[in-house]
Amino acid sequence: MIEITPTIQLDESEIELDFIRSAGPGGQNVNKVSTAVQLRFDVAQSPSLPQDVRTRLLGLAGKRASKDGVIVIKAYQYRTQEKNREEALARLTALIRKAVERPRRRRPTRPGRAAHARRLDAKKRRGRLKSLRRQGPRDWE
Repeated sequence: MIEITPTIQLDESEIELDFIRSAGPGGQNVNKVSTAVQLRFDVAQSPSLPQDVRTRLLGLAGKRASKDGVIVIKAYQYRTQEKNREEALARLTALIRKAVERPRRRRPTRPGRAAHARRLDAKKRRGRLKSLRRQGPRDWE
């Protein structure tokens, strides 16, 4: 079990890990050993996550999520499978933790009386300036 929060745990069977050849560091090993990790997590079918968390998670995942609701995370920063595996799992748990937090509701506000007065004063000043440009015929025309 992977603990996300005290109330949410993911079963390791819900996460699919594939090891692929890495494009990152590794020297001559890079063409021989599959050190990069491709983590797949099916958000849509996961029984561990509440529905509201699933919705926020798919929104946060962006292009990492497929149309079917599967999040794909690739990790190839390190030269070993184990470190890349840990990196991919850490990124997934961080993403889920962020999705668990409910966004604060925006309380609509209105401009204060002083801000309203400043805005109107600025408009009047600008209007006066423009009216000065319009006065009378010019000598050079």
